[in-house]
Amino acid sequence: MIRRKEFDEGLEELREQLRQMGQHVSEALDHAITSLKTHDTELAQEIIKNDAALNQMEENILDMGSSLIIKQQPVAKDLRRIIVAFKISTDLERMGDLASDVAKVTLRMEGQELIKPLVDIPQMAEIVKDMIDDAITSYLDENTDLAYKMAQQDDKVDALYSKMITELYSFMMNSPAQASQAMLLLLVGRYIERIGDHATNIGENTVYLVTGHRPDLNQ
Repeated sequence: MIRRKEFDEGLEELREQLRQMGQHVSEALDHAITSLKTHDTELAQEIIKNDAALNQMEENILDMGSSLIIKQQPVAKDLRRIIVAFKISTDLERMGDLASDVAKVTLRMEGQELIKPLVDIPQMAEIVKDMIDDAITSYLDENTDLAYKMAQQDDKVDALYSKMITELYSFMMNSPAQASQAMLLLLVGRYIERIGDHATNIGENTVYLVTGHRPDLNQ
């Protein structure tokens, strides 16, 4: 009974750390988009600097999970809970890197006026932030219905990204002098789209945790 209590307490620490990672990523993406819209290079630099905290959280999860495996020797679903925590922490760390990449675009565009109002990028970011929240909640609650919802949200992000590609390539054809910034905005769209993909990965890992089978939510 004591070993089970210790395991449950250790697992709860893992869950809390993942919750904090998810919140950190969501805030980083939100601030990165704000920095892009407002040309706030100080905010962009802060986002890049704070990415180190996310890396440390991932290391903490690896350390805590490894300790639980060594000391408690979990099996079946208990072991899956730890393995999935490892995978989710990796996805979240990469999502944080991508949010930092958005902030780096702000720095590269310092002093430039936007060639067009940002419409698709903020819309994509709002959907992806919801995906991040849903992904973490699906894991914490072991909610497979919420995990499967991720695919529908990801489709919306992909559709906005495709629309953005078409519009910006057309813009580059008509205004070659603005091609450099257009390419940077396309990169931002790609970074946000990739964050959505990682959120979908978390949904897939949640389904694996609950069922023992790994689905493809994009099918």
